Amino acid sequence: MPSESRRERAEGSISISAASRITGVEVHTLRYWEREFCEFLDPLRTEGGQRRYRPQDIQVVFLIKRLLRDEMFSIAGARRHLHRSRQQAA
Repeated sequence: MPSESRRERAEGSISISAASRITGVEVHTLRYWEREFCEFLDPLRTEGGQRRYRPQDIQVVFLIKRLLRDEMFSIAGARRHLHRSRQQAA
């Protein structure tokens, strides 16, 4: 049964290569951002270990991309901004 719930959670999710095409962020950068922003960006993994990006993961990628590339935040600054945003939302 655990595989059923995993399958249900993965429904509507896409591969890392599809996420890369949608967001315009290179695959290796997405992997790096997963490590740097692990509290905010945590795509599902299949039993085989493949990443599956949900719509909420894609939104987080767009947000990180905007902070780093458009607003010129450092990684540490973007992380602080995301922490503050999360605290204000709670």
